[in-house]
Amino acid sequence: MNVIMLTQYSGSILGPIAKFLGWIMNWIYLFLENVFGIENIGLTIIGLTILIYMCMLPLTVKQQKFSKLQQKMQPEIKAIQDKYKGKRDQQSQMAMNEETQALYAKYGISPTGSCLQLLIQMPVFFALYRVIYNVPAYVSSVKTAFESLVDGITNVPGYQDVMTKFVDEMHLTSINADFHNSNIEVVKNYIIDAVYKMSTSGWEALRDAFPNLSEVINETEVHLNHMNNFLGMNISDSPFAIITSSFKEHAYLMVILALLVPFSSYLSQMLNIKLMPQADADPDSVMAKQMKTMNFTMPLFSLVLCFTVPVGLGIYWVFSSLTRCVQQVFVNKHIQNLDLDAVIAKNVEKRKKKLAKMGIDEEQIRNNARMSTRSNPKLSSISKEERESKIEKAYEYRKTANPNSLTAKANLVKDFNERNNK
Repeated sequence: MNVIMLTQYSGSILGPIAKFLGWIMNWIYLFLENVFGIENIGLTIIGLTILIYMCMLPLTVKQQKFSKLQQKMQPEIKAIQDKYKGKRDQQSQMAMNEETQALYAKYGISPTGSCLQLLIQMPVFFALYRVIYNVPAYVSSVKTAFESLVDGITNVPGYQDVMTKFVDEMHLTSINADFHNSNIEVVKNYIIDAVYKMSTSGWEALRDAFPNLSEVINETEVHLNHMNNFLGMNISDSPFAIITSSFKEHAYLMVILALLVPFSSYLSQMLNIKLMPQADADPDSVMAKQMKTMNFTMPLFSLVLCFTVPVGLGIYWVFSSLTRCVQQVFVNKHIQNLDLDAVIAKNVEKRKKKLAKMGIDEEQIRNNARMSTRSNPKLSSISKEERESKIEKAYEYRKTANPNSLTAKANLVKDFNERNNK
């Protein structure tokens, strides 16, 4: 089921990112149109996808360095885990944490070293999805292609009820579109979103709904088909819809092209997983099993989902995976040629400088890690006589406590318990 969105996505986090990515996509579209005379949304999506992943390359390299260092650390991490295997007491757990922290400090990295890259990448990719799913809201030339049609529809008496019925028939009702809204610009945006989201068969239904607008509807359809055409497919249609209509028309070449979209998405993701460096973890561990399951299910999920979403999103998934594959080949070569000892030394130095700026002494961190919550180091450093003197003073204070204080009430409870236990 398609989703009607009111112009640009308005989320507080993804919204601004989507606007920025939409501005880039609009720039790419205008560049292709003005320089090469190409008006094609599919090529624009490909250009945007490649550009975004190229900008993400430094983060990818940093993340791969972290993974490589983790591989190098893995035998030492496993040795620490084996050393404390089966020990659940507090002292053993604290000792294991201390040794693990010392190991990460030795390599100059943080256990959460790859989280920052993911925190940056994930909002970008989700925002990019929003832009591609609602292109007219971000690409001015695409939105302009609807202007004559939208003006014609809004000049038809009773168009609100006609559009409401049309949206219901085309199953575009995930979000209620209020065509009776007093703001005409809001209504026009709903119309554009509805027309852009509908499949190719929707044009005939639109002509039936507005018979007096057949000419402008035909002109808009031709223009949009030109912009949406990718290898003969309309990127607004889903592969499943293209396969169904092509079988009826005996256009078997189109069936093959439509099938290529989801299967290309699946194969490119599988290739990307194969190229990704894998940690030398215990294959029987829970994490290893979860990772194996995810590596199997995610490409399969993409394969199934790609049949039902617009071809434009399929193009994005395919070319994002292919771009990552190409990047990964070069990143793998770069990582293989790294002098890990030099990287570790550099990381350690950077870590020391960072801690120094924060006013933190590394030796102090080690001492804090060794500190047990069961014993107070201040008490353990004084003599027996001093300890007894402190206890006696505390006892005297309890006896002379304010009658309304918590200490006095605690004394009453203590006395009551002692009398009843005699």
